[in-house]
Amino acid sequence: MRTKLGILLSGVGLFCLTLPLVAHHGFDTEYDRDKPVSTTGVVSKVEWTNPHMRVYIDVTDKDGKVITYNMELTSPNTIRRRGWTMNTLLPGDKVVFGGYLGRVVESRGALQTIAKAATPTELLFSQEGPSADNPGFPTARPGTPR
Repeated sequence: MRTKLGILLSGVGLFCLTLPLVAHHGFDTEYDRDKPVSTTGVVSKVEWTNPHMRVYIDVTDKDGKVITYNMELTSPNTIRRRGWTMNTLLPGDKVVFGGYLGRVVESRGALQTIAKAATPTELLFSQEGPSADNPGFPTARPGTPR
């Protein structure tokens, strides 16, 4: 009886330890590195939610159709440590942003950089600098992300 209980408790413990690993998604699962986006738009909503913060940006295409991009950032705690407050980015702010579109829903993406359009070289957020594969995103100067 003790052996069966020990095996059961070990199994439950192992399951609980591995669950977070399965739950977290990888970049390539949801987003496509071959679908970069770099454009301007107007912030319609900012969500300070865990596990990832989200910024919704309305972009008007050449035909006048508005596409709302749902862009994912890192956690709100990480964003706060970079100096953001609830007033750093507000609905109505015109922004320049870059990122990668989703594999299934293209308007859902991973944000790489964002800056206010009036001061595009002063990045509010930079996930990482440009790579050899994608040199189009602006880079942050040391200390710039706020």
